[in-house]
Amino acid sequence: MSPTAGGAARDLRMLGLGAVAWGGTVLSLVGPGWAAAGVLLVPVVALVVPRGRRPVLLACWLVLTATFAVTWFEVRATRDSAVRALAEDRASVRAEVVVRTDGVLRRGRYATQLRFDGTLVAVQARGRRHLPDQSVAVVLDGIRRAPALGSRVRISGRLAPSHDRRAVALLIGRGPPETVAGPGAVARAVTRVRGAVRDASADLGAGAAALIPALVDGDEGAAGGTASFAPEFRVAGMTHLLAVSGTNLTILLVCLLVLARWAGVRAHALIGVALVGVAGFVLLAGPEPSVLRAAAMGVVGIIGLGRAGPGRGLRALGTAVLVLVLIDPLLAMSIGFTLSVVATAGILLLAPPVRDSLARWTPRWAAEAVAVPLAAQLACTPVVAAFSGQVSLVAVAANIVAAPLVAPATVCGLAGGLVALVSVPLGRLFATPAGWCAHGLIAVANQAAGLPVAAFSWGTSVAAIATLVLLCAALAIGLPRLLARRGPSLLLALALTVSLLVPVPTPGWPPHGWVMVACDVGQGDALVLRAGNRSAVVVDAGPDPALVRSCLRRLRVRVVPVVVLTHFHADHVDGLPGVLAGRRVGRIDVSPFPEPAGAHRDVLAAARRDSIPVRVIEAGEETVVGALRWRVLGPVRLHPESDSPPNDASVVMLVTVRGVRILMLGDEETASQADLRRSWPASDLRADVLKVAHHGSARQDADLVRGTGARLAVVSAGRDNDYGHPAAVTLDLLTAAGMRVLRTDSLGDVAIVVDDDGRLASTRRGNPKGGRRSGGGA
Repeated sequence: MSPTAGGAARDLRMLGLGAVAWGGTVLSLVGPGWAAAGVLLVPVVALVVPRGRRPVLLACWLVLTATFAVTWFEVRATRDSAVRALAEDRASVRAEVVVRTDGVLRRGRYATQLRFDGTLVAVQARGRRHLPDQSVAVVLDGIRRAPALGSRVRISGRLAPSHDRRAVALLIGRGPPETVAGPGAVARAVTRVRGAVRDASADLGAGAAALIPALVDGDEGAAGGTASFAPEFRVAGMTHLLAVSGTNLTILLVCLLVLARWAGVRAHALIGVALVGVAGFVLLAGPEPSVLRAAAMGVVGIIGLGRAGPGRGLRALGTAVLVLVLIDPLLAMSIGFTLSVVATAGILLLAPPVRDSLARWTPRWAAEAVAVPLAAQLACTPVVAAFSGQVSLVAVAANIVAAPLVAPATVCGLAGGLVALVSVPLGRLFATPAGWCAHGLIAVANQAAGLPVAAFSWGTSVAAIATLVLLCAALAIGLPRLLARRGPSLLLALALTVSLLVPVPTPGWPPHGWVMVACDVGQGDALVLRAGNRSAVVVDAGPDPALVRSCLRRLRVRVVPVVVLTHFHADHVDGLPGVLAGRRVGRIDVSPFPEPAGAHRDVLAAARRDSIPVRVIEAGEETVVGALRWRVLGPVRLHPESDSPPNDASVVMLVTVRGVRILMLGDEETASQADLRRSWPASDLRADVLKVAHHGSARQDADLVRGTGARLAVVSAGRDNDYGHPAAVTLDLLTAAGMRVLRTDSLGDVAIVVDDDGRLASTRRGNPKGGRRSGGGA
């Protein structure tokens, strides 16, 4: 055996110990209680295996024992916490929190919310004071400016259970936080640098002003955050650029080491420079688990780039996994950690043979540019599919195009921030190239996500993921041999290009005679009413631009005479850019209630960018667009005293198309539905199809539902949503009223169809012949 082979074997053994630690941690977190007893049998098994293998088995036993013990203490500390008990009781508290992360503004269900993570150091509740020193997630309504990093603040509010394993509770504050103590010297210095990075990029355009801080130090809250273009980055497989990742640290460390060598630093002193760089990166981005994980993977990447190459890199990867799960067992369940590890392993194992194969007929730099993202994407594909149900076809190409822009955006952004500490105008000058690169990255993501076949759906069952793993493994084995020859490589590239640019037809979709489609956009509404050939009216846009854009593309809609936004909650308006992109839009009709204010401003801004007029809807008005005619029935009146005024101010439409009447409710609560019923004659509320209010929530006016006489009921809801929509009581009500229920959460896109004889039917995408006739002409 050659030295190289022997090194690889040793490296794989270390990688195996890391895998054992990872698997043991997952098993101890989610496995059965008796799993720990199995670990005790390992020494017994060691007595009967060959002597040469006993050290390996005992090493695995030590690692498993350590991970089980660490995880047990971690879980017990959270489970037995007094704070957790208070959260389960939703107790009112007065808490003191040390701020650990930047605040991020996000749209809540009813208003804009500020969210950040902190360390809960003191809680006063029910006459007792607790000193837990545990992680907590904080939500503040109506507060737009976060407390300074490292400051200690006092917050009055209530505790609630947290969906995040890492946080012992969710602290929902009432009113602004009160600062008890300012940040320390280190925290002040970090805050100043992060603020300088924001200042240096502030005038480079909204997209760059948000993306550059995210690239440099993981700042997700700059310039409103990256939420406006995050869906496109997700479809393009570029989401690692929107938060701290090992890529960031690798780029910065490479630049730092090059500068150090240029300055005459050599040998072991370079290690010291690298350690200082890692420490600075962790301080700048914040000592959070995701940052520590990114730092570890960045160091592994640097080691893999060294002379020892993949052999030492794999050993470092195994060590990093082992250390990280022992420090923070909850990382083992993190999607970010999983993607980082498998991407790094893919680069170390697969990138070298792919690079060497391509280098036989292409320049080495080009071979490197293709091999690294290809290896990472191939390794990550099964993991991404398991969590998202999608396989991206554009990720490799998008990352190859984006790769030359990432390093200058990161380095120039950091340089601009450091210079801005002395002079903001000069810092902006240094950061200008970063702005150009950031806009380029956003353009790449937009173009990639906008391709006809950017991604396709894949099942998330064990069998589906196992099949995908086998396919990816087969590709990993066969690709180096295939890519070693110019002809087959070019043919493969051509086939992939054609598959991306030419839409794959969906047999039977859109169905002949369709008049309405409820798009599957997750937990939200996006309904398409056919007005003519390639023309449709869109009612609401869902929460995700990429999903609604994909639905409209499948329906071949090119012209949208009117977009109707029933109200301004995020699950109805955040997808608006996906409707506007690449289509002629005539106007936007909106609810008369302009709340939440942030979403209302965003809609107006999007309309101004594309010079689209916006008008406020009035009850009673009638409109004719192509084959469509509709009357606006609501909102009848505003309910300022309601639990959710925006919901109760939702637009209600009675649409007539090809003789079929469709009653389209928004998110009205029970009281506003009753108002609607009392304000219009029963004949005006009769319909063939009912679009059920508020995603099928339990708050339905039974008399209104029964009075419609509808035969089909459409419910737009997200699969496994947190709200329990559609509610069982609502489904029972619809069924008892004689309606057949069509749910996007279980059927995907669903269509209402009128055949050539005027008969009403329904179908869904992927099953064009599966829709059962509801009987009778309409």
